[in-house]
Amino acid sequence: MTEIATVVAAVTERIIERSREGRTAYLDQIARARDHGVDRSRMGCGNLAHGFAASGEDKAVIRAGGAMNIGIVTAYNDMLSAHQPYHRYPEQMKLFAREVGATAQVAGAVPAMCDGVTQGQAGMELSLFSRDTIAMSTAIGLSHGMFEGAALLGICDKIVPGLLMGALRFGHLPTVLVPAGPMPSGLANKEKQRVRQLYAEGKVGRAELLEAESASYHGAGTCTFYGTANSNQMMMEVMGLHVPGAAFVNPGTRLRTELTRAATQRVAAIGWDGNDYRPLGHCVDEKAIVNAVVGLLATGGSTNHAIHIPAIARAAGIVIDWEDIDRLSAVVPLIARVYPNGSGDVNHFQAAGGMAYVIRTLIDHGLLHADILTIAEGGLEAYARDPLLVDDGLTWVDGPAEPLDRTMLRPVSDPFLPDGGMRLVQGNLGRATMKTSAVDPERWTIEAPARVFTDQDAVLEAFKAGTLTGDLVLVMRFQGPRANGMPELHKLTTPLGILQDRGFRVALVTDGRMSGASGKVPAAIHVSPEALAGGPLARVQDGDLIRVSGDRGTLDVLVDAETWAARVDASPPPAPIGTGRELFAFMRHGADEAERGASAMLAAGGL
Repeated sequence: MTEIATVVAAVTERIIERSREGRTAYLDQIARARDHGVDRSRMGCGNLAHGFAASGEDKAVIRAGGAMNIGIVTAYNDMLSAHQPYHRYPEQMKLFAREVGATAQVAGAVPAMCDGVTQGQAGMELSLFSRDTIAMSTAIGLSHGMFEGAALLGICDKIVPGLLMGALRFGHLPTVLVPAGPMPSGLANKEKQRVRQLYAEGKVGRAELLEAESASYHGAGTCTFYGTANSNQMMMEVMGLHVPGAAFVNPGTRLRTELTRAATQRVAAIGWDGNDYRPLGHCVDEKAIVNAVVGLLATGGSTNHAIHIPAIARAAGIVIDWEDIDRLSAVVPLIARVYPNGSGDVNHFQAAGGMAYVIRTLIDHGLLHADILTIAEGGLEAYARDPLLVDDGLTWVDGPAEPLDRTMLRPVSDPFLPDGGMRLVQGNLGRATMKTSAVDPERWTIEAPARVFTDQDAVLEAFKAGTLTGDLVLVMRFQGPRANGMPELHKLTTPLGILQDRGFRVALVTDGRMSGASGKVPAAIHVSPEALAGGPLARVQDGDLIRVSGDRGTLDVLVDAETWAARVDASPPPAPIGTGRELFAFMRHGADEAERGASAMLAAGGL
């Protein structure tokens, strides 16, 4: 086995040392849950009878208690294209479980909102907090104690992190994540982006825009760009929580069905009564968390995971910060170009070698921990293989030794960029994440006057009126978790992109989030502390010179110290109401900083 790279080993050890107390407490907790917690053998008869009363032909087996019962937690709805295929999964999985003498029940459902639908709308202010809601919903489902293992059905943005965070509090259970795959490719992403820009400039109408969007997002499955949803699937592979190679197989195919069968039966095989017990809390350790970061950096994944990875880690007693990510970014090269960082989508990525190639080349160069406990036999090496159907049976073969399309994938020895392009920038405006992998290196440092806003629509109005022009650093404040739930600021992408295309030097600085598919405009995002929590962004004024530099890792307002000290914080906008936002006020009030995961649930739980 290749020796792990020096910096990767050092960062891993840094995380282990920082997490020692919390991780020890977590492992003790899940051991107690395994040995003394609620399960069917310890239930009262009335409790147990309620649990199997409606279980049909599985009733006798569940009642007898001799076979594993798998709890399915599903994020199905048929509005969200990525999750629509899950409709039939529970019934299929019950059949698959019976084939190996096990049973399965739907333990519960979790909400699954679509950021694509809510982008730029009031509902986007619920998006990040839906992650904690999903985690709590997962915990409710698993709390019944009827299950000796779990299968988590989820794909998209906050859904996979939420499912994991909830399930990790039941970390004594063996658990497998079950994806459904990306939709087939539709309208080319560059063409979609071209029509969006034409619409923003008033050169085409709504009918043309809707036609382009409909041709892009056209069927069941995950959106095909490399945003948060597909970054989730990548992470589940490098953490060893999928059946190997399950991430990017299209829905509705025989191979997809066989992978779901394999996932169900694998849960049964790694149960606590067998010889291959693999509890989730042991699979998700410090090395697995580092693998998630390395995979994210190597493939140019979503900036949203700078928030989600710390939150997932905390649920397992592990502490990771943005400095860890920054140190890894310095040594992990960018080896994938998937839209918006390249021209091809995740289907093209899969055809070029996909996760099997990525994992192989990263292991071979000591950048991934191959010795983690995965749900599959053989450790992470098993994930460098591709699933195939041979004579109607599922088998795995070695992935390609070389990329099949070097415009999509490169070896570590010949990367697109020498670093992972997700940097910590910090200075007198706070700490923030900057994704440089999709940005022209000539634009990694921008110094320009500030234009300050607190509302996306006001930015669009200024752009349409022609008053938002010239070199500028757009400051979008009061967009953090405590202010309004930290929505993605997707509406800003097009006007800033147009200004940049016109030759202006522009950047974004915000305590909010950008889309998981954030692209070519340099952006310092997730600024912490946020403006509402006394962060320096609250003191920035129009015209202040701001320098954001991915080259130097700095984020500063260039105002003399005396003037800066004399300023008072700007007043925040009114608390958001409507579209259910008032129901989440307790989450806004209790949320901690973005670098820790922006979670009120984890903060209140002392995690």
